[in-house]
Amino acid sequence: MSERTDVSGATWALSGFGDEIDADPVVQTAVLQALGARHIEVRSAWGVNVVDLDDGQLDRLAGVLREREMAVSAIASPVGKVDVSLPVEHEVARLRLAIRAARALGSGYIRLFSFYRAEGVPAEAVRDDVLVRMAALARVAEEEEITLVHENEKDIYGDTPERVLDVIESVGSERLRVAWDNANFVQVGVRPYSDGYAMLRPHLEYLQLKDAIAATGAVVPVGEGDGELRETLRALHDDGYAGFASLEPHLTDFTALGGYSGPAAFGRAARALRTLTDEIGVTLS
Repeated sequence: MSERTDVSGATWALSGFGDEIDADPVVQTAVLQALGARHIEVRSAWGVNVVDLDDGQLDRLAGVLREREMAVSAIASPVGKVDVSLPVEHEVARLRLAIRAARALGSGYIRLFSFYRAEGVPAEAVRDDVLVRMAALARVAEEEEITLVHENEKDIYGDTPERVLDVIESVGSERLRVAWDNANFVQVGVRPYSDGYAMLRPHLEYLQLKDAIAATGAVVPVGEGDGELRETLRALHDDGYAGFASLEPHLTDFTALGGYSGPAAFGRAARALRTLTDEIGVTLS
């Protein structure tokens, strides 16, 4: 049996991608609250992506969250989840829409990505174009005093620990940080804790939670795959992490633009996470 770490007082803020539960924010918040969460990560509402919500929809969504006393952990934007050949201005414009949503919903974090490339094109060939775009996005974040968190999505430039580090260090902005996803690392052949934790921990700001099977890439609840979640969560606790733990289960269906689990599967994912956090003594609230 592994030694139990003395972790008195460790608390992480539980959140989750509401649209993995249902398209309706009322259902999203009800399920999250039933699971003990007081935060939600907003990717879409009523089937509309967060950057495409108009002012009226944002006001309506803010009212739903306010009425239910739910705060927003992050805006899960699609910024950077496009081909790097698009002009810089394309994603700068979408980031400004994400910032508008963040202001309306009271969030200080916006998730983003570091660009796809054409099939067969090596990552090294697009590095300079990626960095130009990421630096432009970071400048906007600095001006607007909002923090961008880069997710290590499969097949973008920053999908391995080394390239994530390259993006963060090359841009060199305190407003560009790491959103860590164990399952995504597994899907590109990385052992998350063994290969990337020490490298990226100084820049790690936000935790997204799902697991995956290395042999197939199939997404499973945390602790049931090859994502080294126990090692990662224990190390985060020991390092004093005190931020968000956001569930993105992807247990029923997922595409390049997002995933879905449904209330029952989302609940299963939440219970699996609590099994691990209870094991290491972290309180989720």
